[in-house]
Order: sequence, then C-alpha cells, then structure tokens
Amino acid sequence: MNFDLTTISNEMPDFENHDQARQWFNEQFQERFSLVNSDIVNGKKVYYYHIIKDQSTYQQYMESFAKAGEHQITNFETFESYSTVEINEEGDISLSL
Repeated sequence: MNFDLTTISNEMPDFENHDQARQWFNEQFQERFSLVNSDIVNGKKVYYYHIIKDQSTYQQYMESFAKAGEHQITNFETFESYSTVEINEEGDISLSL
C-alpha cells in the first residue's frame, strides 16, 4: 500500500478530539490502522498508531518482539512497512515516516 503523508495531512480535517481523529483514520485505512501504544506527554494522553503499508514485513517485525532474545533488524525495509500516527486527546496529529 503506497500513500503520501503530505497528501494525507492535506486531506484530513481538523479534529476536536482523539475519537474523531481515530474514526477518520479507521475509515481511511480500515484494518491497516492499528493502535500500538499510548502515553502521557506534557500532561496529555497521546495514542500511537501504525498505518501498515506492507502487511507481511510488518507482521514479521511485530512477531519478533513476541519472542525472547535479541531483536535484530537487518534492513530499513522493516521501517518502511508502516507509518506512525500520534493522536493526542485533543485531536492533534503528528505523522511520521
């Protein structure tokens, strides 16, 4: 799945909260949009999602974390298999790679 983060950024509306943003991304990317973590940053809850571009490579990468031992990444392709979306509780968005 190829997509351009600039195009996504330009096409997405302004969101009032996390739920609105999550719903929009779910509609756009369906099963390729996956929650991976959340944290408190500067007093605000931030949710970290992945938009999965290459399901096979991404699945191998994520499964490697389920195994005990050292995790070796041998090429950059792993990081090209997804993009990260950060959504805070106020609906602010940050997109990366």
